[in-house]
Amino acid sequence: MLATLAMLLGLSGTPEMLVVQSPDGGNVDVELVLAVDVSRSMDFEEVSIQREGYVAAIRHPDFINAVRSGLIGRIAIAYYEWAGAVDPASVLGWQVIEKTADAEAFADKLQARPINTQRRTSISAAIAEGTVMIVSNQFEGMRRVIDVSGDGPNNVGEPVIPVRDKAVEAGIVINGLAIMLRPSGTPSSLDEYYGDCVIGGPGAFVLPVHRIEDFAVAVRRKLVLEISGTLPPATSRKVAATEPDCLVGERQWQHFLDR
Repeated sequence: MLATLAMLLGLSGTPEMLVVQSPDGGNVDVELVLAVDVSRSMDFEEVSIQREGYVAAIRHPDFINAVRSGLIGRIAIAYYEWAGAVDPASVLGWQVIEKTADAEAFADKLQARPINTQRRTSISAAIAEGTVMIVSNQFEGMRRVIDVSGDGPNNVGEPVIPVRDKAVEAGIVINGLAIMLRPSGTPSSLDEYYGDCVIGGPGAFVLPVHRIEDFAVAVRRKLVLEISGTLPPATSRKVAATEPDCLVGERQWQHFLDR
């Protein structure tokens, strides 16, 4: 099954993915995967604050209230961290959340995980992992969402566009949290790169984070929007004069190696 999924995603070689067994399944408002960047372009303090932001968001009353407000009143959630690849030790497999105790239990598991960072940035690997976890689980979600946070462009692994497009074809919405604490190296802002190259599907959106102290609020807002199916206020953008450069990260890394 994993090989078939890899073919559908357009991946070459043997994919380093995990098929995480899900609970018995059932109907949920949303199947939500949290894919969190832990690349070494962020220092340990920033990664720690990012982790605490997710823990605090899941514990917050706004999160469980959003769950309860759904048509079914339950969601399925999973979590992992990624850099050049997905870290197997970071994976929290599918858990159903429908009451406060469920959210607290998931937050406790997340908080107990050791924090590790890795080299490189493979957004494509993060999306591919989330797609495998969603299409292979036993849930029937009214919506299927991969929530990708990151602080730089894709620079290793498969190009992000074809992997994103395959996920969207499978009925998955990909949203982005662009961590813009430092220059990302993209010709435009990182949120524009995410808007052009990473997010996809009906109603997909990207939220920027410019200050680390704003991270917890941004994560909470994003989770509430994704669970409730509400869209953030629309923002206007200039139409690009040229096609978006979705291979900028790969070229930057090659330039670094060639120096």
